Amino acid sequence: MEPLVTSPRVSVILPLYNGADQVGEAIQSILSQTFVDFELIVINDGSKDDSSAVVRSFSDPRLRLIEQENRGLAATLNLGIEMARGEFIARQDHDDLSMPDRLEKQVAFLSTHPDHALLGTRSRIHVNNTPTERGHDHPLDDMNIRFELLFDSQFVHSSVMLRRDAVRAIGGYTTDPQRQPPEDFELWSRLARRHRMANLPDRLVIYREMPTSISRTVSFQDKVALISAENLAATLGLSQPSQEMHDAASLLLRSSTRLSRHPNYQLMTSIIRRAAERIAQGRQDEEFTSRLRYRLASLRYHYMNYRHPYLRTALSAARPLAQRLINLIR
Repeated sequence: MEPLVTSPRVSVILPLYNGADQVGEAIQSILSQTFVDFELIVINDGSKDDSSAVVRSFSDPRLRLIEQENRGLAATLNLGIEMARGEFIARQDHDDLSMPDRLEKQVAFLSTHPDHALLGTRSRIHVNNTPTERGHDHPLDDMNIRFELLFDSQFVHSSVMLRRDAVRAIGGYTTDPQRQPPEDFELWSRLARRHRMANLPDRLVIYREMPTSISRTVSFQDKVALISAENLAATLGLSQPSQEMHDAASLLLRSSTRLSRHPNYQLMTSIIRRAAERIAQGRQDEEFTSRLRYRLASLRYHYMNYRHPYLRTALSAARPLAQRLINLIR
């Protein structure tokens, strides 16, 4: 058994809510890491099942169990950040798994990249306990992450490692109901305004899609669109997003709450191009150019559907006839 760690390099925060069936595997995946200089803070957020008993079955002195009444994910994570003693904070969800060398590789990267405050990894996707061929393969370098972060999260939440002082300096996760969930996207967005970010190319986390996972409801997408508009504004040096920024974010994220009746396509396109130029600073590579083209094409597609919905109806109605014609030609 490892000796009690009084000043760990890494603090792993694992929020827990009704996860008795999965949390044992999640905890074991951390305790089995090749990197051993860590503490594991498990915060039971008012579970109604046997989650606490599962946690208490582990005797490793690096593990701390905190019990509390239900406060929600963001408040629970902020408590973990407050309690963390490590230089780095790693996240782990109770239904996900970390590969044995995850912490070792992340500590090595952050130790040699002091200008980076946020590091994620790619992930494999399981549906419940069944492996799939799918994965979350987000961009790797700061420039491409920063561009895509204008519109949505580019990190698997359960994979991230952060510099504790950087997270504390910006106040941790938001508890504003207008911006959470997605509290992770909101936090990454604020961190990106001060620090560099990266993802490791390895799939070092197993992300489990569960029936209880939060779906992308209309309300959820509205919040993502709000954060996206704020990101566009911050990138262009503005304190508040303009209506055109709300329009661009709303169209790209299929949200209608802040979408105007007559969005200006040229202005929206200009905003995205200028934001891309600010991020790239003349360093655009092929990947970056491709991502910019995709976002602009997507904006045009959603704009045309919004401004001319009859075209979509007509095309949908014509598709069966077109397919029959193609079959006859063959």
